[in-house]
Amino acid sequence: MGGRRSSGLTLGDALSTARRRSFVGRTAERELARTAFDADEPPYALIWLTGPGGIGKSSLLDVLRLDATAAGARIAHLDGRHVTPAPDAIEDAVAAALDTDRPNSTGDGRIVLLVDAYERLRPLDDWFRESFLPGLPASTVVVIASRNPPSHDWRSDAAWRETSREVTMRNLEPDEGRDYLDRAGVDPSVHDRLLELSHGHPLGLSLLAEVVRGGGEPAITPSTPNLVEDLLERFIDVTPSVEHRRALEVCALARVTDEALLRAALETDDAGGVFAWLRSLSFVETVSDGVLPHDLARDVIDTDLRWRDPEEYARVFRAVRRHVHERLRTAPGPERRSAAFDLKFLFRNLPSVLSPVDWDTWGSIHPEPARPCDHPAIIDLVGRAEGASSAAIVRRWLTSQPGGFHVVRDEDGAPRGVLGLLDLSSADVADLDADPGARAAWEHAQHHAPPRTGEIVTQTRFVVDRDAYQDPSPTINATPIVTLLNYLELPHLARDYLTLHAPDTWDPFFAMADFPRVQGADFEIDGRTYGLFCHDFRRTPVDALIELWTERALAQDPTLRPAAEATLVLSRPQFADAVRQGLRDLHRPDALTQNPLTRTRLVDGDGSSGSAAALAVLLREAVAALADDPRGQKLHHAVDRTYVRAAPTQEAAAEVLDLPFSTYRRHLTRGIERVVASLWERELYGRTADPDGE
Repeated sequence: MGGRRSSGLTLGDALSTARRRSFVGRTAERELARTAFDADEPPYALIWLTGPGGIGKSSLLDVLRLDATAAGARIAHLDGRHVTPAPDAIEDAVAAALDTDRPNSTGDGRIVLLVDAYERLRPLDDWFRESFLPGLPASTVVVIASRNPPSHDWRSDAAWRETSREVTMRNLEPDEGRDYLDRAGVDPSVHDRLLELSHGHPLGLSLLAEVVRGGGEPAITPSTPNLVEDLLERFIDVTPSVEHRRALEVCALARVTDEALLRAALETDDAGGVFAWLRSLSFVETVSDGVLPHDLARDVIDTDLRWRDPEEYARVFRAVRRHVHERLRTAPGPERRSAAFDLKFLFRNLPSVLSPVDWDTWGSIHPEPARPCDHPAIIDLVGRAEGASSAAIVRRWLTSQPGGFHVVRDEDGAPRGVLGLLDLSSADVADLDADPGARAAWEHAQHHAPPRTGEIVTQTRFVVDRDAYQDPSPTINATPIVTLLNYLELPHLARDYLTLHAPDTWDPFFAMADFPRVQGADFEIDGRTYGLFCHDFRRTPVDALIELWTERALAQDPTLRPAAEATLVLSRPQFADAVRQGLRDLHRPDALTQNPLTRTRLVDGDGSSGSAAALAVLLREAVAALADDPRGQKLHHAVDRTYVRAAPTQEAAAEVLDLPFSTYRRHLTRGIERVVASLWERELYGRTADPDGE
């Protein structure tokens, strides 16, 4: 039978060549190994590669085998997943690879022993260290790849410590990841998205690339075929019990996990065993205040839990939040600041109830009180971002209330961002008059349930980052930390105002966070528009506010509750549009079922016909309430004749009311605004608004 002549290459050779073509990065690791492969007398005998599943240890060993071959070495490759963990089996496998009787009778020449999945051979750890490796020829170079770092016995042995190099394998750098995706034929337009989702984790990146090449969406979701399952299998071999699984889920949700958190979340008096198990996992890192998982492992476990058991996800979320909340209330200064970072981190995968975040720097850069020597830099930062008038205003506040300013510093210690918090209730009248933003906040506070004696009104007046201004940045990260700690330290706080440029873009975040925008309080400085967002702590104190954030965020996530049951949180403009549409549809029950107000806290419904009927009652009540105020009689007549006892047209309504059409339209507009304000107040606080609205 005829055929092509063999080239002498095996399928394994072809696979190795393909892997080498697609291999990117690991320059430092390869250089470290080549230094030993090429030297007449290797400077070290053992290289220990540590990293979680899927980080690329096996791929690196494949490339090192080719590098060692190029250096003229003979290669023995052991895979802990495919060899019996017994001394004879290992000696036989190495001897067969080297084509000798026994590994210690190999004759001349460099030997490179590559050991993969060493964690499977840990029962033989003492034998490897004390008998097997010392019996190899002196010129042998050993590369061990393991999920776990060397045991204490390796590190405490002075001889091994001197002749070993330990390398912790990290995720790919962004440029390396893009190089990999280029070689994989992935459209450059999705490179950044895939790198963000995978955090540069090689296996995650390769699986996502496969999904995208197959026409799928660049995402990590339970609907992505096999992706979450494959990653989970790589990260987690087995969880010994339900309690261990719950501990893993707590670890995935919390920024950092310690025994105290596990005791609280697992409702147990002794969490030492499961905490020790968490520490032993290859994708879990031990840090100064506990343990935390690899970023991709965290995302995968989070995604799996919310899909597999939404009720359990909510239970774990609330348990972690309660523990962090208690630390916020009781911990001393530095730990309280850490707890504030932990609280915000918990919400990272839920619809946000706070401002956007630069997660790359989250928790790594901390705000600190400004010093007098920082004042020129603060004035310069504000002036560059907002103009000369704002620079003059901040200079004035630095003189009268310097203790309210915090800075975020860059690597050189210079301020890169500033936060200015003012106490309006103790401010000098001249200072208030000189600042349109502070004046707008103080006037609003005076006209809407003014503060009583001893109560405090605050304002976060300046938020400026040198590079990003008010986009996600270390300075924006610091804002909720500084303000939350401020709330906790002011027992008589009545209101807090937050001032931001381009307020329309912030409406959705702060509506959900119970900091609605103050209507009619926008102001301009040097042609730039700013808005005010306000929370009344007399109605919802800080502890209740944190509870509210929790429940709103959980309710908004469609994966945790069926969409028909999820409570919507609308921004003020969205809410106003829905009220206007509801008035237009007041006599059309079928149309009212589609109104988003039927799924807000205002109605506490689910979009059903019953919810539509409840919304109709609320709209009628709000219109009728206009007549309770003598100043609202004309407004009531206009809205009533347009929507409740509706005339055929607006022209007919004006005629019935015996009003010029322009006067009727003015009354109608003001009346609708009153109805919106009344229902908005009820949505936020469960009560109706004062006649002027907010």
